[in-house]
Amino acid sequence: MMRSVEILLVIIILTGAFIIASSFAVLPEPRQASPVNLRRLALTTLQMLDSNHELSKVAFSAVDDPVWSELQVALSASLPPDVIYNLTVYEVDSSGSGAALYQYVKHVSNAESLGVSSDASSYFVASSNVTFTFTPEKIGGTLYILNCSDANGWWITGYTAQSLAEDLYKLLSPYFVKTIMVQSTTQLRQLIDGVKISGAPEESVENAVIINTFGESVSMPEEYYQGHSRSSEGYDASAPSGYGYVKYCYTLGQKTREHNWTWASIVGYPFYYVSNTGVFAGEQNNWGIYGMRMTSQGGVRAFLQGLDNQQYQYNDSGVISSVGVVTLNETVVNYCNYYGIYPSSYQTSTRALSILSGYNLTVGLYVFNPADGNYLPGAIYNHVFSGSTNITGSLLALGLTRTPDIRITAISLLSYYRPALYPSKYVANETSRLVVLQLGLVGGV
Repeated sequence: MMRSVEILLVIIILTGAFIIASSFAVLPEPRQASPVNLRRLALTTLQMLDSNHELSKVAFSAVDDPVWSELQVALSASLPPDVIYNLTVYEVDSSGSGAALYQYVKHVSNAESLGVSSDASSYFVASSNVTFTFTPEKIGGTLYILNCSDANGWWITGYTAQSLAEDLYKLLSPYFVKTIMVQSTTQLRQLIDGVKISGAPEESVENAVIINTFGESVSMPEEYYQGHSRSSEGYDASAPSGYGYVKYCYTLGQKTREHNWTWASIVGYPFYYVSNTGVFAGEQNNWGIYGMRMTSQGGVRAFLQGLDNQQYQYNDSGVISSVGVVTLNETVVNYCNYYGIYPSSYQTSTRALSILSGYNLTVGLYVFNPADGNYLPGAIYNHVFSGSTNITGSLLALGLTRTPDIRITAISLLSYYRPALYPSKYVANETSRLVVLQLGLVGGV
């Protein structure tokens, strides 16, 4: 009985303490416990109003234009009913004349006062006649894009080499001092000989970038055809039947080293075919594409022998693997944002290379992350002789499955050379205005 009385007393004491404490406690108002972030709401509202550049148009309209009333209707519809606003537009004076930097233009509001509790966000808008542009830094050397009319491509299904060449010209020519379309295998022979194609003083064969737009096929001048004047540089009679033109790839490797070229292969297995629609007119690649001859896996081996100044020796041992889905390297992804070129970050690679050993190669840029161990779906390989720090030729190999996306070639080269972008500066008056949206709360709790 005594224990029951004690328990009852404890309950009475605790209940009394709770009642007394509650009477003195001051609970916050709902708006204080869960306040509205007025600054964030203001900025979001301004961004929404300008999502189609409508706010920019209104800000530069005459002060008596009816669109200001339409803006007020849009503001009222965009904000909660208990939020009042004051939107003010200022002219930005960038003339440096000493006048006030911000000059009042107009305001719209739905209240005489915003009270003691308010917040604001600001937003810059530009007039419709202002275009913001960037001037790119120029990459040293000339950009040559193979556009040979007397050659055919392979592994570029859905495209022609010529259409790819035009798109690459549009993407990359602003970044080079001189860009030249190599229109025939005759012009390609000039380039191989170190002779300028255009004759322009700004053209330079040394340190050039050469993009092969023909996929797994590479254009070949007729002089390297069996029995012609340079057949000893283009044809290996001792190679297995049908694969003798691997030696032309060896010559290209030598020239890449001698002139410090960056040779770019845009898709597939590099140097898998050679092409000239004149000398190979009756020959096709077993898939119905005439004007080409297969070099198979020996082509890239021969190119690397020439690049490394090794003695030519026929070697057709494989260096590729089908690794499936691959992802762009983080460095390249960052430069996608910088240069505004956005290929898909996921690609499929059935021609990933593993060729670092035996040719004095180092990776200058991982375009795609390595896969299946040492296989690289896309990378720029730099040739550096042992004991030297000088780069003597480079190879961009994108071992992707057709169809080619030339944006990957473009962003690979830009990520490697990294030319700076210089934004244009506009100092003319009446091209920028500042919009300030101040919000306040009304109503009870």
